[in-house]
Amino acid sequence: MDNKILIINGPNLEMLGKRKESVYGNFTLKDLENELLKESETLGCTLDFFQSNIEGEIINKINGLDESYAGIIINPGGLTHTSVSLHDSLEIKTIFKIEVHLSNIYSREDFRRKSLIAPACDCSIIGMGKDGFIYALRYLIKNI
Repeated sequence: MDNKILIINGPNLEMLGKRKESVYGNFTLKDLENELLKESETLGCTLDFFQSNIEGEIINKINGLDESYAGIIINPGGLTHTSVSLHDSLEIKTIFKIEVHLSNIYSREDFRRKSLIAPACDCSIIGMGKDGFIYALRYLIKNI
């Protein structure tokens, strides 16, 4: 197995830099991906990026992963709180999985305080902004 990691960003994350900067920061999804690519060079891993606003596309991507992938880092966006199907798709995979959220979902609106995804992942990193993705990548590489 290669050190190949899939980074998934769910609904509305393509709007980073344009949406609630006080909550999500003033960087774009491309900025985040570029920082992760730099970190991946240091860690000696390969990254693939996937973003979709469509739940079924995300599930199909996860279900279609081949054995070359060592792990998944996922920010499911609003699907965090609603998608049993995404939970089930992640639960099936035996590779290392980390849920990441830019904001602290537990300090936000009541409906955002429950993650259906966390139980299907090995760990969660929440509320650390884009640094959370860097920490997730480092932790994943350390633990595969």
